[in-house]
Amino acid sequence: MKYAFSTLGLPGSSIAEAAALAAEHGFDGVELRAHAEEPLHPGTPNADRAAAVRTFAAAGVAVLAVAGYAKVAAAGDDDHVVAELLSLIVLAADLGAPFVRVFPGGGRLPEPEADTHAVRRLTAAAPFAERHGVRILLETHDSHRTGAAAGRVLDRVGHPAVGALWDVLHTWLAGEQPDASRRALAAHLGYVQVKDVASATELTPIGLGDGVVPLAEAVAGTPADGWLCWEYEKRWHPDAAELPGRLARGRAHLARLAAAPGGRAAGRPPAAR
Repeated sequence: MKYAFSTLGLPGSSIAEAAALAAEHGFDGVELRAHAEEPLHPGTPNADRAAAVRTFAAAGVAVLAVAGYAKVAAAGDDDHVVAELLSLIVLAADLGAPFVRVFPGGGRLPEPEADTHAVRRLTAAAPFAERHGVRILLETHDSHRTGAAAGRVLDRVGHPAVGALWDVLHTWLAGEQPDASRRALAAHLGYVQVKDVASATELTPIGLGDGVVPLAEAVAGTPADGWLCWEYEKRWHPDAAELPGRLARGRAHLARLAAAPGGRAAGRPPAAR
């Protein structure tokens, strides 16, 4: 098993700081939040991209993914969405990242319409991603927060350059059991994003293993050579404890779960909402 964390947990930090923290605490990689607030995003100059590659290489840390904000199921024309996808793919390729994260973002659109938007746009971008050695991952989030919903779209796309990012919190909040999520996403899975919270209504991030998210069951379904990425949402919860102080314990907890999958009893999912 390989381990990463998201730079969403390190708002305002530099690439050098993220790489050093990963190396110091035994993480194999980082998921880079690709937003204009951050050092790396689609508008970042080529020289800065190359410098980031050197920084990560020197630290022995991989760039797991570029976490973009394209919304593939959203209303509107395709051109803007597909252009955003292509720019994220180029960024990932420049950084040596195998994955690009995208959101559904279907909002209040009827399910068939949102699905069709997502299928069309992902299908349009897939050959470009394949040529660049990058895989686009649709996260279980917002309008498609269950494995069943994301899998429904991905089954229709049917392209090896398009897959799934399993955000365990969102499938659990939607009331989907981890084994059901795993079955729905098994043919498409890129990697698993883990996090922990105190309850279904208190979503401030806490240390892994300190809350109620069924992490053991999710880890049990992750391939032995797969990636687990800790998304600690400090950017959205500024009062949460600082991530660096929690990295060592979080890494150790994931390693224990990976060594003995399913060893910890976890709560039932909340009612779908």
